[in-house]
Amino acid sequence: MNLPLKWEFPGGKVEGGEDLATCLKREIKEELGVEIDVLKRLPSNFHIYSNLKLELIPFRCSLQTFEIDLLEHAKVLWLPVEKLKDLDWAEADVPIVDYYIQNYK
Repeated sequence: MNLPLKWEFPGGKVEGGEDLATCLKREIKEELGVEIDVLKRLPSNFHIYSNLKLELIPFRCSLQTFEIDLLEHAKVLWLPVEKLKDLDWAEADVPIVDYYIQNYK
């Protein structure tokens, strides 16, 4: 864990030959044990940490299975959009949270 105790969206690296939706479905299954349907791509965010440069590519998704198994995370929360800013987000995720609040209230 690079950012323990910070909130961040689940996801991960694209593996060879995967498209973005396939990667996200695989990562969500690996991290949370659920199946999703990828609905819409949202604007990307480029971020540089002291030891890492990354591009976060967020998507709106819907759950297809509902029994969450926290395989790589300590906690999961479902919050109203207006409560998202109450969490201590990883820096790279903050612009995505802001976009989501502005566009999906």
